[in-house]
Amino acid sequence: MDNGFSREPMLDIFIYETMQNIEQLEAAILAGEKQNRLTPDTVNEVFRLMHTIKGSAAMMMCDNIASLAHALEDLFAYIRENQLEDVECGQLFDLALESADFISLEMEKVKKGMDLDGDPAGLIAGIRECLHILKGEKPAEDELKTKEAPPAAQHYYLPAQVVDKADDRKTYEAIIFFEEGCEMENIRAFVIIHRLKEITPDFRHIPSDIVADDQSVDLIREKGFTIYFKTSWDYEKLYDFFMGTAFVRDLTLREVEEDKLLRNLTEPQDLTLETPALKVPAIIDGDLGVPRQLDVGGGRQSIISVDVAKLDKLMDLMGELVIAEAMVTQNPEISDLKLDSFAKAARQLRKITGEMQDTVMSIRMVPLSASFRKMYRLVRDMSKKLGKEIDLILTGEGTEVDKNIIEHISDPLMHLVRNAADHGIETPAERLTAGKPQRGQIVLAAKGAGSDVLIIVQDDGRGIGKDEIIQRARERGLLNKPAEEMTTEEIYNLVFLPGFSTNEKAGEFSGRGVGLDVVTKNLEAIGGSVTLESTPGVGTTTTLKIPLTLAIIDAMNIRVGSAKYTLPTTSIKETFRAKAADLIQDPEGEEMILVRGEVHSILRLHEVFALRSDHTELTEGIMLMIEQDGKCRCLFADELLGQQQVVVKALPPYLKSINKVEGLAGCTLLGDGSISLILNVGGLLAM
Repeated sequence: MDNGFSREPMLDIFIYETMQNIEQLEAAILAGEKQNRLTPDTVNEVFRLMHTIKGSAAMMMCDNIASLAHALEDLFAYIRENQLEDVECGQLFDLALESADFISLEMEKVKKGMDLDGDPAGLIAGIRECLHILKGEKPAEDELKTKEAPPAAQHYYLPAQVVDKADDRKTYEAIIFFEEGCEMENIRAFVIIHRLKEITPDFRHIPSDIVADDQSVDLIREKGFTIYFKTSWDYEKLYDFFMGTAFVRDLTLREVEEDKLLRNLTEPQDLTLETPALKVPAIIDGDLGVPRQLDVGGGRQSIISVDVAKLDKLMDLMGELVIAEAMVTQNPEISDLKLDSFAKAARQLRKITGEMQDTVMSIRMVPLSASFRKMYRLVRDMSKKLGKEIDLILTGEGTEVDKNIIEHISDPLMHLVRNAADHGIETPAERLTAGKPQRGQIVLAAKGAGSDVLIIVQDDGRGIGKDEIIQRARERGLLNKPAEEMTTEEIYNLVFLPGFSTNEKAGEFSGRGVGLDVVTKNLEAIGGSVTLESTPGVGTTTTLKIPLTLAIIDAMNIRVGSAKYTLPTTSIKETFRAKAADLIQDPEGEEMILVRGEVHSILRLHEVFALRSDHTELTEGIMLMIEQDGKCRCLFADELLGQQQVVVKALPPYLKSINKVEGLAGCTLLGDGSISLILNVGGLLAM
């Protein structure tokens, strides 16, 4: 497939569209399974998705995917054509979901540039057996025993019996318009031409050069992609052929005189456009972009797909701009000068920088819906294997967070939902005995909380008692202090320790002591936290607290000796100077302070980071009360330097190799060019 055409953009489109189609397939099957019947809408949707996947996979020479998609397409085509309604859905749904799993696995190999070595023969045999049953036929023995998938040419590429005969062919004109904002229209036109070659060798298209001609994209958007061809196929079959291509919006198909096809292919074509195509900035969600629409003049909408790497680069540049703005406006060389014009210009620069930052941040914000909806499949599969009846309820799935945050919470969500289905929800018999509804319920919810987002996983299962947790933790040597000295929160947090499990036996889903510690590890990496509450016999609620973004934060800069540190302002409850009368020291020598009737421990930052401080007396420096998840502690520093927005950078590798960096979350560059270490509030509270 040379033709001077780069395969890379086509590969990106193939990956993106196929993964989107697989998600839609799962959603359609799960919706049908919930109704326990095959609706015409479900049948049509699955047929359309398989037809699209088959065509694009065959074009990209992914033969095993094309073969499987074609087999499933044949099955649902028969159901659609015969309008079958009384169909045993269980096996059908299982085959469709297993096919989706197979294609997803192969697509991961495509992403990594690996060979597609998956064999769909067993799945294809199962699909054909199902089709034979629907037809009332007996499957052939060799079909049931086949070990190899039929070559893709038998499925996507046309069999011999449909090859055109010269004596009954007609000439057609097809004018195709793609959906607005789908982008790369010339590549999509190329896909159609590639498929058309399997129908007939006699065709021409306008524009004739859809690869090298820079105007071809705009021409196709404005006037459509026109094809003249000869074929013996009937109108209905041709219509399905063209409309089965992804992102085809409109199709005009009609029979024309043969001279339309026979015109000289070098005939000049009118490439002038009546109206220039409208181009607007894009708002993108997801890896290659799950597009959100942006209204522009006259109600027109335009969207584009953007590689996430470009968005990451844009965010980095935005961070550098924030730093550069601070270095200019906070330059110590001009701090004592009275420069009214400069101050006015600096305010305007700060305003523009802030608006740009908000815009860039909004581009990276994606809804939690994609991550949430993946849990439907997880709950469905576990319900079947565990013999339980479970409903998954989603709320607040439109809540948006930074894309990088999404990547860190996918595993924690999966583990928490799996844990709720396996440990929490009882079997139907157990629930009826306990006076509960036969069907269990897991609620997955999200809501905003200032600069954070709360994600809640709640089940109405058996719950877990504090005594049971303590017993298991003691058996596994996980208690670090006497149980009677532990708070309720500390007891429940034991379930997130590596090696903790309440299952007596290891099963397929749990009981090996691996899983929930992934939750805390992933959340700590993004400055998040997790809490758990449970009532035996009633259920369990787990709450994840995650930041909206990791890139740019509002922060307070402090000084400890000659070093500078930064704290997120959202974690600072208050700042004050200590009074001698409020200072307390317990018998073990731990320093504490009394604030409005409550006692809080004191952490001297100069001792934590082994620095020489200007102030050693607690009444001389400044106290900062930090808070997270209901825990409070007072930090002792020399001086407050002021508040500003900072760009979070990862710690250099040499710093990570040094011991005792649990209290550090990253670093940033201040306006005067100096480096400040960003403190990890969770780590400081745990010291």
